[in-house]
Amino acid sequence: MSELDPQIMHLMRVPQGVRDSFPSGGISFDTFLDLADAEIEPVRRMFADYQCACMEIETKFKVLNERFSVKYDANPIESIRTRVKSPESIIRKMHAKNLPLSIESMQKNLDDIAGIRVICSFQNDIYMLADKFLEQDDITLIKKKDYITNPKPSGYRSLHLIVEVPIFTEEGKKMMRAEVQLRTIAMDFWASLEHKLRYKKQLTDEQLKELSDGLTKCSVATAELDKTMQEVYDKVHGLQSQ
Repeated sequence: MSELDPQIMHLMRVPQGVRDSFPSGGISFDTFLDLADAEIEPVRRMFADYQCACMEIETKFKVLNERFSVKYDANPIESIRTRVKSPESIIRKMHAKNLPLSIESMQKNLDDIAGIRVICSFQNDIYMLADKFLEQDDITLIKKKDYITNPKPSGYRSLHLIVEVPIFTEEGKKMMRAEVQLRTIAMDFWASLEHKLRYKKQLTDEQLKELSDGLTKCSVATAELDKTMQEVYDKVHGLQSQ
């Protein structure tokens, strides 16, 4: 059995909350299970294709990191993480958007089934790597959202790229869509804690406001840290170049 089998089995065990929320006038839960059972192979291939897209993009960033290491004796990338969105998460998102529950609909309407997160040392590295990545002739930029220049109200900061990348399978070339997030260590630290604090607790409105205010202050502090560290790096780099 392949590594994707647990994901497929998970797809067949849709949580009760999702099951109960199926509209009475639309497709029934049992009908959906029948359809899913009939399309197990296409679903498995879909997840495999998205996993391949993650591998392709991860390799591209690893190559860039290695080349910069040789040329400048510095690694702009601290770490790379990849993931393919879970079947449960896909189903919830499709249902929330009132979209048809089909492979074609998933591929057409969801840009972030495949996700790649690139953690950089310094803020300038983010834009440099993004530019070099997008210069590659087999990468097509679909959408770009700069939450560093324009942070979300919550304080979230990151550079998001929706791209298409080719994968090569036994059936030929396929263009796959993926979301690439580039952020600094400080941005990633804030985003990780924000997720744990905001979404893992049952809080009152007053507690949520207090939490939001605290997270905003932390976001400002991490932004200042990134700015200061970039200034220190630029100064040291300038002195070494003299």
